[in-house]
Amino acid sequence: MTPLRIALFTGNYNHVEDGVSRTLGRLVGYLLDQGHDVLVFGPTIDDPLDQPGRFVAVPSVAAPGRPEYRVSTRFPTRARREAARFAPHVVHIATPDVLGHKALRWARSLDIPVVSTYHTHFASYLDYYRLGLAEGALWSVLRRFYDRCDEVYAPTPTMRDALLKHDISSTIRLWPRGIELDRFRPEARSPEWRRARGFEDDEVVVSFVSRLVKEKGLDVFADTVRSLQSEGRPVRALVVGEGPERGALNDELPDAVFTGHLSGSELSTAYASSDVFLFPSDTETFGNVTLEAMASGLGVVAADAAGTASLIDSGRTGLLCPPRNRPAFLDATRQIVVDVDLRHRLGHAAREAARAYDWSEVLARMLGYYRAVGGSKG
Repeated sequence: MTPLRIALFTGNYNHVEDGVSRTLGRLVGYLLDQGHDVLVFGPTIDDPLDQPGRFVAVPSVAAPGRPEYRVSTRFPTRARREAARFAPHVVHIATPDVLGHKALRWARSLDIPVVSTYHTHFASYLDYYRLGLAEGALWSVLRRFYDRCDEVYAPTPTMRDALLKHDISSTIRLWPRGIELDRFRPEARSPEWRRARGFEDDEVVVSFVSRLVKEKGLDVFADTVRSLQSEGRPVRALVVGEGPERGALNDELPDAVFTGHLSGSELSTAYASSDVFLFPSDTETFGNVTLEAMASGLGVVAADAAGTASLIDSGRTGLLCPPRNRPAFLDATRQIVVDVDLRHRLGHAAREAARAYDWSEVLARMLGYYRAVGGSKG
């Protein structure tokens, strides 16, 4: 079959390592390995991440309140010429930002098929930044954007339902995320790794892995750990990640172990060497870290929200709690901390459930979507 040319426009590809950049990097690498060509457009920094594929930088500024992220400001003539020379069969827009809107208009003017992946549940962030009144206006902008795309790819059935609830009329298909089962596995557990970081063998390590930002539910995480400790439970927190809220979280949990950002085998060992994964975030579109914890064989307590709820069968592969319900999170986490048999049963079932998310099938599905929407051009 004819090799495809895919133009990918994204708000983050190589300036912050997060779920979006990791997912898109894996997709680009897969497409290149399969003999297709990809040209990526987005903001960048002076010392970018090492990501596959050819990259075209566009002008950007630091995001207000989140300076580690860059926000595109233009789709300049130079980048448009690069895109025109590339002559893509399909335009894939991952972020409905300034660049995304301008790329959509450009592609539509040339009758190039456009698809979009839904990576960030922007509306769920608003309450954390006291912008709840803007939700209607935000969905109005998103609706106009997604309705002009040929197809939109949601990561879970619950997230697809959320888009439909807000009257997105474009064709919505499922595109989940995958997991590296040979990397995230219970066998990566290391008593030596735990001891080297000051954990006692009889302590129950409650872990959190993500960007340290308000919308990840850090307040609920800290409150749950503190409450368990005040009850005399042998619990300590393990926090993996960086972000602007690190200092505040350290103040709330002064005895927690903060590792900073981890990757590779260090990250796999950190997951498997903890006992409970507590993730109160209700802003996820999929929940990559939840799936990684499940594959690592952990007992998981997570928010019963659109992104994560599709991953966990509550009571069998983990425990789900109403978003931001502190008593519910405390009760669920206490159950897993106290009941070792329950912890092991949930962890074993979670590992088995994670086997359904194989990256090879996930990536091949996107290639199939590209071919279908590109029609004869592919």
